[in-house]
Amino acid sequence: MTKADPGDAGIAIRGVAKMFRRGATETRALDDVSLDVGAGEFVAIVGPSGCGKSTLMRLVAGLMMPSAGTIDVFGRRVAAPVTDVGIVFQSPILLDWRDVLANVLFQVEIRGLRAAGYRDRARQLLDQVGLADRADRYPHELSGGMRQRTAIARALLHDPPLLMMDEPFGALDALTREQMRIDLEMLWLASRKTVLFITHSIDEAVLLADRVVVMTPGPGRIERILDVPMARPRGLAGRRDHQFVDLAESITSIFLARGVLSRGARAGDQPATRPS
Repeated sequence: MTKADPGDAGIAIRGVAKMFRRGATETRALDDVSLDVGAGEFVAIVGPSGCGKSTLMRLVAGLMMPSAGTIDVFGRRVAAPVTDVGIVFQSPILLDWRDVLANVLFQVEIRGLRAAGYRDRARQLLDQVGLADRADRYPHELSGGMRQRTAIARALLHDPPLLMMDEPFGALDALTREQMRIDLEMLWLASRKTVLFITHSIDEAVLLADRVVVMTPGPGRIERILDVPMARPRGLAGRRDHQFVDLAESITSIFLARGVLSRGARAGDQPATRPS
C-alpha cells in the first residue's frame, strides 16, 4: 500500500477488486488495488485501455460498488453515489438547448439548489477558464476545447473538495490539449482541490500530477507509484525539465516490460526486402 503525504485524509482505497459477470463469464477488471490520496493532492492514473482506470474512478465516485475491499472519501465509507464531488468525462455532455452559463448552472439545479445564488460564481468560473465572453453562446457555437472548459466550470460550481477527471482531454487536438493541460494546472494551483485524473498519456500524467499511479493491463493492479518533484507551475517549459524526461522514460520502460508498448524499428534499421 502506498501512503500519501501526511495531512487530512482524501481518498483511502483498500484491497479493492471489481468483477463483472455476463452469463457464465466473469471478468476481473481490478484486483487488490490499494492507494491513499491526500487532501489537496493531484494524482494521475495512467495505464493502457482495459486496465480498469475508469472503473476505479467510478468506484471512488460511488457510481458502482467494489466486489471486494473498501473505499473511504474524506473519512466516509463509500456505499452510495458521492455527492460532494465534481466529475469531468471525456465527452463534455452539454445540453444543446442551453447556453454556456445555463449549462454551468445546471450542476446546482439538479441538486435542487437555487441557480440564482450561484450565478456570480458561475461567471467567475467561466472567467477562470477563459469563457467570460462566451457565457451566452450555445454548445454548437463552441470549439471542442471550449465545450470541455464549460464542463470543467460546471463540475466546480458547487465547490466540491474532490475533482475526478476521466480522460478529459482525450478527444481534443494536440495543441488544444496542451493548452488545457496548462490551464488545468493553473486552476488547480488556485484551488488546491483533491484531483484524481485518469489518462492514457504519460506526458500528461507527469506534467500535471504530484504522483503518477501506473497500472498494469487487466486485471488492473498498481504496478508502481512515482513522485513528481518538479517545481510548479510547469507550463510548456516542463517538457525540458530533466526530471520530466527521467519520469516519462521510467513509465515507458514499465509499459515496454509489460508488452503494452513496443520499441519498433531501431534507428538505422533497414526495411526487409522481398526476394526477387
